[in-house]
Amino acid sequence: MADRQPFGAPSPDAAVYVISVAAELTGLHPQTLRAYERMGLITPGRTGGGGRRYSHRDLERLREIADLTASGVGVEGVRRILELDNQVEALRARNGELAAQLEATREALRQALASPGSQPPNKLPVLRSPLPGQSVVVWRRGS
Repeated sequence: MADRQPFGAPSPDAAVYVISVAAELTGLHPQTLRAYERMGLITPGRTGGGGRRYSHRDLERLREIADLTASGVGVEGVRRILELDNQVEALRARNGELAAQLEATREALRQALASPGSQPPNKLPVLRSPLPGQSVVVWRRGS
């Protein structure tokens, strides 16, 4: 799923906010942002001179970290929650890809069965996986 932004607006991953602005927008002290970076919870972009630059996505993550720590979650717990969030997002993306592949396979089957001289339903066409190492398994009931 692609993020949408107004024409000319930076992408959510564009590192555009200096630390003072990021601190103000998140309600955190700049030292807290530096501490989160030292702990490995956030990795802001850097300018050529070494200045930190935060993206909109970084600000969202900082707010999430602040909410978790305010509710009593320790640093390692926050780290694990963020890892799991990343895994969930990756799985959602993969699920979307697989759903699209499944729909393409179903459409290929519909077209194959609708074409003149199509094979009987128990003789399904061979479908090739678009990526090496992936398989398509078609189950059918025995006669």
